[in-house]
Parts: sequence; C-alpha cells; structure tokens
Amino acid sequence: MAEKKELLFDQFPPVSTAEWKAKVEADLKGAPFDKKLVWRTNEGFNVQPMYRAEDIEGLKTLDSNPGEYPYVRGTRTDNEWLTRQEIIADTPAEANAKAREVLGKGINSLGFKVAEPSKETVATLLDGIDTAKVEINLTSCPKNALALTEALVAYVQEKNTADSFRGSVDYNPFRRSLRHGDEVDGAAIVETAKALIAAAAPVKGLKVLSVDSDMLSNAGAYIYQELGYALAWGSQWLTALTDAGLTATEVGCRIKFNMGISSNYFMELAKFRAGRMLWAEIVKAYNPECLCAAKMVVHATTSRFNQTIYDAYVNLLRSQTECMSAALAGVDSITVTPFDTPYKRPDDFSERIARNQQLLLKEESHLDKVVDPAGGSYYVETLTVSIAKEAWKLFLEVEEKGGFEACLNDNSIQGAIRETSAKRHTDVARRKEILLGSNQYPNITETASQKIENIACANACCCGHAAEEEGEAKGLPTSRAASDFEALRLATEAAAKRPKVFMLTIGNLAMRLARAQFSTNFFGCAGYEIIDNLGFDTVEAGIDAALEKGVDVVVLCSSDDEYATLAPEAYKYLDGRAEFVVAGAPACADDLRAAGINDFIHVRVNVLDTLRDFNARLLK
Repeated sequence: MAEKKELLFDQFPPVSTAEWKAKVEADLKGAPFDKKLVWRTNEGFNVQPMYRAEDIEGLKTLDSNPGEYPYVRGTRTDNEWLTRQEIIADTPAEANAKAREVLGKGINSLGFKVAEPSKETVATLLDGIDTAKVEINLTSCPKNALALTEALVAYVQEKNTADSFRGSVDYNPFRRSLRHGDEVDGAAIVETAKALIAAAAPVKGLKVLSVDSDMLSNAGAYIYQELGYALAWGSQWLTALTDAGLTATEVGCRIKFNMGISSNYFMELAKFRAGRMLWAEIVKAYNPECLCAAKMVVHATTSRFNQTIYDAYVNLLRSQTECMSAALAGVDSITVTPFDTPYKRPDDFSERIARNQQLLLKEESHLDKVVDPAGGSYYVETLTVSIAKEAWKLFLEVEEKGGFEACLNDNSIQGAIRETSAKRHTDVARRKEILLGSNQYPNITETASQKIENIACANACCCGHAAEEEGEAKGLPTSRAASDFEALRLATEAAAKRPKVFMLTIGNLAMRLARAQFSTNFFGCAGYEIIDNLGFDTVEAGIDAALEKGVDVVVLCSSDDEYATLAPEAYKYLDGRAEFVVAGAPACADDLRAAGINDFIHVRVNVLDTLRDFNARLLK
C-alpha cells in the first residue's frame, strides 16, 4: 500500500474571509475596515485590500483558454508580441536607411509617417525590407489613406508577400474632430472605408480601419473611458459599414485598435483583457461568418500624458511598467515612447533605450514565453470584470446617444475627456496623483530650459492647459499632467533672480526634520533654491541666519504645540523682510492668522496654486 503524503497546508485549518477581516480590524484598533483599506478608483469601483478564491467564483473570464472565444486570455496561443519602433526621419530615403538599421537591433515592426502616398514613396520606404517577416504600419492624412493603401498593396503583390504580410494603414477620419471638435461627414467616411476594404482585399493581413484610442489616453482619459470609447469607435465601423452592405467579417478583420498604456499597472493589464472580451461580444452580435473577425488586434503605446521634462529619466521607469502591463496582457505589438519625447526629437540614445526596454522583457524576463500569466489571479480577474462593467456602461451610453460619430459631433466625448483631464491636473496640483520629479521629490538643482529643443511642444505643454481652461478648445486637451509644474519651474529659470527658501528648524527634533523635508519638496517643485539647517536654539538666531543668506522665504519648521509661541515670535522678529511660512496646519492656525500669518503649507493645500502665488510675489 502506497504511503500517503501529508500536504503542508493540510496542517492548517481554513480561515474564512470574516476571520481575516476581524483580524485586520483588530490590528486597525477600531478604525473602520472599509474607510481605511478599501479605495475608490477613478474607474468608478472599489478595490479591496485582499482577494480570495471566492471572489472569482462563477466569473466567465475563467471559462476559456488562450486563443479561444471570447479571447479574454488572448487571441493567440503564444505571447510573441511584435517590438515596434516609429521611424522619425525627414525623407523616405532616410527613413528607409534608419528602418533597415534598427531591424538588426531587435525590431520586427515598423511605423512610418508618409507625407506623399505614391508608389515611389512606398517603394523607397520599404526597399530592402522583407515584408513577409516585418510588420509595416503606415500613417498619413485621412485623405491620403486610399492612395497609400493602393500603393502598399501594389508593392506587396509585386514582392509576392501578400499571403504573409502583416501591417496597417492608419485611416482615422475622426482625428480632426477629436483634436479640434470639428464635425465629421459620415457618408464620405463610409465611402472611403468601403474603398479601403476593397483595395486591401488582396492582402489578408492588412488592417485599414483604425481605432486610435491612444489619443484619448494621451489626453488624460481614465482607463474605463479609453476602453468604453474605443469599443464605441469600433462599433461605429461595424454599424456603418454593415449597413452599407459589407459583412461583419469583412469589416471586423480590417479593424486595428491602437491603444495607450498608463502607469496604473494592474488596471492597464486588466483593461486589455476586458477589451478583448467585450469586443468579441460586440462583433459576435453582428453574426460574422467566422469568429476570427471577433479577435481584437491591439497595438499598445506607452503614455505621453505622464511624461515629464524635469527628471526625464524617471520616464523610463514609467514606460517600463507600462510596457510590462501590455506584454503580460497579451497585446499584439508595443511601442515604447522614448523618454525625451516631451522636449526634443528622440535621438539615437533614447530610441535605443526604448527598444531595449522591450528586449529586456523578452530576453531577460522571458515575458514572451508565458501566455496570460495573470489568468486566475484573484485580483486581476476581479479587476478585469470590474473594468469591463464600467467600460460597457459607457459604451451603452454612447450607443443610446446615437453612436460614436454622433457623440463626436455633439462634442460630448471631447468634453468628457477635457473634464477628466482637468480633474487629473487638479489631482496632480494637490498631489493626489504623484509624478516623481515634478510634483513630488524634485531634483532641486536641475534646470531644463537649455535642453528643450521642440519649442512648439514646450509651448503646448506649458500653455495649452490654460487655454483649454478658458474654453478656447473644443477638442481633446494637449497638455501633459506635469505641464503646469513645468511652467512654474521654467518661469523660475527665466527670472532674473532665483528665489531662496530658508528652513528655520527649531524645537521637536522629529517634527522639524519631517517638516523641513516636506517643505523642501514643496518649494523645490517651483525650482527655488533651498537652504536647509540642522536647527536653531532661538527663532532670532534662525531669522538672523536667514537674512544673512539673503533669502526670500523663511519656513518655520517645528511641532504643532510649539507653533503657538514660536510662530508669532518669528513673524514679529522677521518684520516683513522676507515671506514667512508655517509648515503644517496647527490647531492654533486661526490665532496665527489673527496675528498676521497667512501662509501655511501642508498635505491638504493645492501645491500648484500656492506656488503660483509665491511666483507672483517673488519673480519680479
């Protein structure tokens, strides 16, 4: 008789969720569990601090394998995503030379912007490139899409690679409406789209109908908004073209989703899984001849919205986790946006690093060797369903209003994204959303004005948001999350004199150190010079030291209990010779205001507005 093996966890009794929760509440010493540990997402649902097997019981996301309908676990049985680079060059010949060079450095998907959609241009771009092995993606003005498609198809047929070709022509007739709020001509769009599908017919792997929801992501959209509007956009293609006589299979097989990736790691991973599932359901409702039309083809690009000019190397950390989200989610191809994009044309170094970020995930982390590694995760599966529900609600709202095109024409989509962008800018201003190096933990010695080469980009980043707030724009917002703080620092750099901020540390050691650190980060976000100190025995000694340094701002750093006596003494002794600030929100704040002290900095203030006020006072 075989000996029965004892399993390790059989030695422990099962613990229920109620027991876990009771233990957590005991550790919280009476604080409410839901208030302390459950958080509300921008996507409209709550996230728990722990998930268990019972949370995913009955979820439909668990009923299929990778490559099986509804494709929540992936449209393929492998995770070999394509590594794409956007080729930036001045002429087709230069673009070709650059493309051929990067093909030897791990790239197997290329993106080109085409100004002149002729056969000669396409031939020059693709000369010496094996279109049977390398994915080719072309972008031009919507009016050029048909000519570009015809030129590409002719070239591919000439090279006898029509059966193995993979690629796209980015036909996005809604781009101008999204950017500027212009109305779209639906009838003309349908006619062009039908012609595009007919022109692409000889090349099975050529996608010609775009859903460029990365535009929404880069404008600051929440995750559920990008997905919900992307689904509505795709549905617009299906509805309009099937009504025009095409089949769901003919249309569905020509659609490509170009989506963004924000830094919300797990939610972005869940977004792509939810997107495939919902898109499959939408396409199936149109009764395609083949479920292959229900496969969501996704190209993902790392975010520009959260990129920063200051401390720009942190952009590498953001884009790396973003790339991981997309890779683990099983997208078809990925572009990593170079870290220096916000302020200059990417150079050889930044493009090489961007390529290597993907290669690292493949060659060192082997993320391409595992299909849907998040499958079965209590947390990710729950997120997938939660995001799907919120995106589906938004999708239905758009459909009830007449569809994607109608909502573009009445400006409701652009307006919703502008509202979200404004909310996110406010959250950044109040540090509810953190951008390392910009609104928290800045490198106070860094200057950036000398490295900004793209003046148009810099002007949009620093001035665009203000214009939108004044109601001048009807399209999507253009400013990045960090743009307001960058405008502050650039103004400081341009000033004749850089303001000096002095930390008058006194009293309780722990509190003065903590508040000096907080204040350093606070004023450092405006690019001010910070003078920190070990501490003073009297406020008079601290004020004298500050004035000797010729400072513009004195920040009193101590404990709440000590402020009642120290703050009035310091304020009176300073006697208006510099701005006076109290670090904290003490209970005696009203009494201090009555004494003439009006400036307090703490975690609840709007950092951006406060620093703008100081800039107005100090930069003269």
